[in-house]
Amino acid sequence: MTRIFQLTASQWLPRAPEEVFAFFADAFNLEDITPPWLRFRVLTPPPINLRSGSEIDYRLRLRGLPLRWRSRISDWSPPFQFVDHQIVGPYRLWHHVHTFEARDGGTCVLDHVEYASAGGVWANALFLRRDLRDIFTYRQQRLTELFGADPNNPPRLAV
Repeated sequence: MTRIFQLTASQWLPRAPEEVFAFFADAFNLEDITPPWLRFRVLTPPPINLRSGSEIDYRLRLRGLPLRWRSRISDWSPPFQFVDHQIVGPYRLWHHVHTFEARDGGTCVLDHVEYASAGGVWANALFLRRDLRDIFTYRQQRLTELFGADPNNPPRLAV
């Protein structure tokens, strides 16, 4: 039986949901909000017109190992939400819900990820949880640099 783990992250950005969603709708922006140590690159040639059913290919290095990743958009509901899941890659399960909620004159960006790996509990305890925390912390820092933030409303992350 495969154990499923969860990651949740939230961050308020001082921009309208349409503007924040548009940033995420450009798959190439993912390169900018992913830590450099992953050497993450989008392989699908531009332009990528994201919608339900779109598939995107990536290349990255995870702990030095070169990997390919293919994700499929299973729900596309601008400017409120989209869902992607891994169909080829390092996880047994990767299901990522991105939600954009108008709040307090800006946008609350919510991420909910369900994931599982071949190494199960051990892999999660030894490195997956820490790696994902580092990846999403970097992402939140980059989004703050790009969009600004409210010091009274810091990003939240639970892995």
